[in-house]
Amino acid sequence: MNEAALRFVPDRGAYLRSHAVLAAVAMAGAMAVLWLLDSAHPWTGAVAGLAAIAFRGWFLASEELAATWSLAGGALTGPGGQRVPLAQIAAVNRLGSFVQLVTRGGDKHLIKYQADPAATIAAIERARA
Repeated sequence: MNEAALRFVPDRGAYLRSHAVLAAVAMAGAMAVLWLLDSAHPWTGAVAGLAAIAFRGWFLASEELAATWSLAGGALTGPGGQRVPLAQIAAVNRLGSFVQLVTRGGDKHLIKYQADPAATIAAIERARA
């Protein structure tokens, strides 16, 4: 595969898994807060946490799942006109299903919801070499 053909497209399964984890954290956090406040019904925190993350997931899905990055011409180009020259990348990190690009200037960019973040990192590292 040549460099011009590399595209990093968000994966719906990774998006749903990330939101499931986020929902579990929100549910536990909301229940803990209500328990600390001595609420008679701390279980309502679980309902609220789940509802909040489900709404967030539904509301942002079309935008997040359309955010494609491409690698061509010695640079990664992403949504909103983001452009990261390969020569300026200081580090490529994995954050769950996200791949974080850190530039020499300290800027950080996320390639979100990758089905195989390790493969995305490997492709970027091959292009950098």
